[in-house]
Amino acid sequence: MAEVRGLGGMVHLPGGGMSGILYLVADSGLPESMVRPWLIIPARGTAPPSRAAREDTPAWQPDLAPPDPVPGRDPAALWPSRVPAGIAHLAVPIPGGRRRGALSVLFAPGDGPGAAERAFLGEVAAWMSERLRSSGMLSPSSALLHALESGAGLPETSPWDAEREALPRDAEGTPSLTYTWDLRTGRLTSDRPVEEVLAGIDPEVMAGGIEAWAELIHPDDLPGAVSGFDMGIQFRGGFQDEYRIRRQDGTYLWIEARARTLTDDEGAPVKVIGTLRDSSETHTAAESVGRALRHMSDGFVSLDTDWRVGFLNQAAERLLGAAGDVAGALLWDIPALHAVPGLEQRCRATAAEGRPAGFDVPGPDGASWYHLRLVPVPQGLTLYITDTTERHLRESERAAAERAAAERAALVQGITRELAEAVTAQDVMAAVADGVMTPFGATGLVMLEVVGDRLTVVGSRGYSERFTRRLDGLWTVRDAGGPMGDALRTRTTLFVSSPEELLERYPRTEMLMREGGKQAWAFLPLAVSGREIGAAVLSFGRPRVLDDDERTLLTALSGLIAQALERAGLYDEATTRARTLQRSLLPRALPELPEVTTAARYQPAKQGADVGGDWYDVIPLSGARVALVIGDVMGHGMAEAATMGGLRTAVRTLSELELPPDEILGHLNDIVGDLGNDAFATCLYGIYDPVSRRLSYASAGHPPPAVAHPGGSVTFLPMTPDPPLGVAAPPFESHETLLPADSLLALYSDGLVESKDRDVTAGMGRLAELLSQSVNAMPASRADASGLDALCASLTSALLPAQGALVDDAALLLARTHPLDAENVAEWPLPEDPMAAGQARELVRAQLTDWDLVDDDLIMTTELLVSELVGNVVRHACGPVRLRMLRSRALICEVSDASLTTPHIRHTSATDEGGRGLQLISALCRRWGTRHTRTGKSIWTEQPLPAASA
Repeated sequence: MAEVRGLGGMVHLPGGGMSGILYLVADSGLPESMVRPWLIIPARGTAPPSRAAREDTPAWQPDLAPPDPVPGRDPAALWPSRVPAGIAHLAVPIPGGRRRGALSVLFAPGDGPGAAERAFLGEVAAWMSERLRSSGMLSPSSALLHALESGAGLPETSPWDAEREALPRDAEGTPSLTYTWDLRTGRLTSDRPVEEVLAGIDPEVMAGGIEAWAELIHPDDLPGAVSGFDMGIQFRGGFQDEYRIRRQDGTYLWIEARARTLTDDEGAPVKVIGTLRDSSETHTAAESVGRALRHMSDGFVSLDTDWRVGFLNQAAERLLGAAGDVAGALLWDIPALHAVPGLEQRCRATAAEGRPAGFDVPGPDGASWYHLRLVPVPQGLTLYITDTTERHLRESERAAAERAAAERAALVQGITRELAEAVTAQDVMAAVADGVMTPFGATGLVMLEVVGDRLTVVGSRGYSERFTRRLDGLWTVRDAGGPMGDALRTRTTLFVSSPEELLERYPRTEMLMREGGKQAWAFLPLAVSGREIGAAVLSFGRPRVLDDDERTLLTALSGLIAQALERAGLYDEATTRARTLQRSLLPRALPELPEVTTAARYQPAKQGADVGGDWYDVIPLSGARVALVIGDVMGHGMAEAATMGGLRTAVRTLSELELPPDEILGHLNDIVGDLGNDAFATCLYGIYDPVSRRLSYASAGHPPPAVAHPGGSVTFLPMTPDPPLGVAAPPFESHETLLPADSLLALYSDGLVESKDRDVTAGMGRLAELLSQSVNAMPASRADASGLDALCASLTSALLPAQGALVDDAALLLARTHPLDAENVAEWPLPEDPMAAGQARELVRAQLTDWDLVDDDLIMTTELLVSELVGNVVRHACGPVRLRMLRSRALICEVSDASLTTPHIRHTSATDEGGRGLQLISALCRRWGTRHTRTGKSIWTEQPLPAASA
C-alpha cells in the first residue's frame, strides 16, 4: 500500500465449501466498518475483485461501491454511512490454477495508479501466487484446492466411521439420515436412501450434488441455510439449521439439519458430515400451540425480523384491532400503541441484547394498565400483553400509604437534621418554621421560652410585630386560665380546631384571637426531663381539624423542639463564656502613642466555644520605640484561646527585657514547643524606632506586612520563610527596613487574605489594591485614630466573606508611623572621667531650657538622674559614653557605654558606702531600665512631661 500510495487494500481468495464464493483473507489500512461488507463476495459478481479473479485481468472502478450480495448476506446493508466520494478501486488477479483470487487497492479521490503502479501490483500478485503454491496455502481451504488441482489424493475415510460421534444427537426415536459432502469432488452420499427418512423427496437428489439439494430448499429459507453452511466451513466447526424442502408433489416439509466440518492434518476442510431428520411434527405441534395462543386470556403478538405483525390472538385483537387491519403493520405504527413511549427503541434493544424485557404502560382510556413483555425468538420477537389494572390499583393504594408514611418520616428526619444543626434559639425557631409550617399548611408560628416564671417570645412567623410584643411575657408557666398553661401543666399537646372552641374553653383569649387573625391552633408544650423549656404555637388561617397522624407527628416534634431549645440555651451560655474569655485575652484598647497611630480588627470564624487563636498587640518600649505584634495559634477552641493568651503575656514580658525580635521569637518557640507536638503558632514581631524611622522585624511562618507609602504605592516587606513556632529551629532571621514618614503598616493573619475561593497570593494582591485606594484619602495626622479605625473596618468588610462563610479567624492591625523630629532629639558624647557628671548636668539644663521645659522640679530631677547614671558608668563601666535626650510621650534620658554589664537594684545595709544610686533613680523616675545594643548597653529613664508640654 505504501509503495503505490494507496488508502488501503484487501486480498480475496477462493475457498470454503460453497462454490462461487471469494473470502477476504487479509486487509490493510481499512477501518472495520469498511472491511465488514467484503468478508464474503460472489465470484460472479460485478465488484472489481470478482471481475479480476473471474476474467484474469485487472479491474478498475472509479467510485467505490458495495459488492454484490450472497445468499443470506447483503453487503449494502453493512455499508458505512459516510464514505467519501471519488475513492477508486483497482483489483489485479492472483493466479492460482483453476480458481483465482484478487489483490485490491483503494486510492484517494483524484490519485489513481499509473502504469508503474499497475505493473508493480501485478508483480506482487505473481509473487503471492508463487508463495501460496510453495507453502500450500492457496486460500482458506488451500490444502483442499491444492489437492484438487494437483490430483494428489487424501486419506480415504468412511462417512459412517467414528467421526459420526462428533455430531449433535438427534431426538430419541426419530429416524435420521446421515450424509457426507465431499468438498474435493462436491459429491453427496448418505447411509440410506433419502426417501426412507424424508418422504416425498426426489430419490435422485443426492446424485445431483449440493447444487441439486440447494434447488429444493424453500426460497425464503435458502439464504439462511447457505449462510449457515458457509460459516460452518469457514470456521471449521459445527452448525445447525431448520428449513423447508420441496417434495415431488410441490408441497414442502420441514427438516432439521445438523452438520460438522472435518479437516485434514493441515487444518484444511475436506468434508462435511451431517444428519437430516423430518421435523414436520414439531411444526404441527407448533400449530397446535398457535391455536392455544389464539384463545389465551393474555394478548399475544408475533413479530417477524422486520418488526411487522405476523400473528395476534383474540385478546390482542380486542386491544390493538382486527387481525386483518393490523397484520403486516409495523408494531409501533398501530394506533393503539402510539401512546407507548419508546416502544421502537425498547423492541430493538431487546432483540439486540437477546434477553426478555417487560414494562407497564397505561391503557388508551387512561384508567387501565397493561404489562408488555417482549421475548426475542429466532424468527423475530413475541409480545405478551397482560391486563394489570387491578394490581395497579392495589399498588397505588399501597404506594399512597407508603408515600404518606415516607413523607412523615422525611419531615421528621429533615426537621431533626435542621434542629441538630441549630445552635441558637433563633436557629431553632427558623428550623421549625421552615420545616413544619408548609407541610401542615400553617400560616403562623410563635415560639416561647421560659425565663423565670414567664414565657418570653423567641421568635414568630406570620404575625405582626405589635401582636408579638403583646404576647411577650403575657403567660406564666402555671397560668391555669390559658391554653399555654394547660399544655405545660398536663405535658400534652392541645389542639383547637375553631375560634368558637377556643372561646368556649378559654374566654380570656378573645382579644388575642381577634388581633392574631387565626382560626385554628396547636399548642405544643416544650419540656425536657420534667423541666419546662418553653412552648410553641402553630396556627392556621381557617378552621382545621388535624387527623390522628398529624397530631401524633406534632406531639413527637414537640420533644425534638424542646431538646433543641435546651441545647440552644446551653450554647448561648458557652458562647458568652467563650466570648468573655476571648475579649479578656485580646487588648481592650490600643495605647495612644505619638510614634504610631493604630487600629485593629478581629473577626472570629466560628461561633460558640470554638474561639480562635489570632491575636495582636501594640507595646510601648524604651527610647520612644514601639513593638507591633500579630500572631495566630493553629486551631479553634478553648485550649487554643488559652495558648494565645499565654503567648501574648509572654510577648509582653519578653518585650520588657528589651530583646530584639529574633530572640523574642526564639523564646516563644521554646514556650510553644513545651506545649506538645500538636501546638503550632505563627507570629510576626516588629520594633519601630521613630528616631531612625527603621522597622526591625522577624517572622515565624507569618505572612509579610504590607507598607502603604504616602505616595500611594504598596509593597510587602521581604520575609524569610521560617517555620511556625513549635516546629522551628532558632535562630530566626531578623530584617530591618527604613519607613518613610507617615507610612501605613498593615499586619494581618492569613484568615484575612485566604479563603476557600481565594488563595493567599490573590488575597495579598487584593489587600494591596485596597490599601493603595485608601491611603491617599486619609489625612496623615498623628491623632487620626478614627480615620484609621474606619479604614480597618472597610478593609475587613471588603476582604472577608459573610460570617457564615468565614472558614478561619482574621486579624488586622494597622499602624501609621510618625518619626520623631530632629528638634526633639539631643545627643552628646561624654568624657570617661569624673568631670563627665557635671558636664552632663549642664547639657541637660541647657536642653530643657531650649525645649521650654523650665519647671524647676523637672530640671533638678533630670540633672540628678543623669548625674547618677553618668557617675555609675564612669565608675563601673567603660567608654565611649554618650548622653541622649528625647522629648516624646515622656522625657527620656539615655546614657550609653560599651559595657555589657547590667545594673541591678540591691538591698544595702547602713554601713554600705554604695549601691543606693539605682534606688534613687527608681524613686525619681516613672520607669527605668537597661537596653542592650550592638555596641554595649543603654540605661534609660522616663519622666512625665509637664501638662502644658505633653
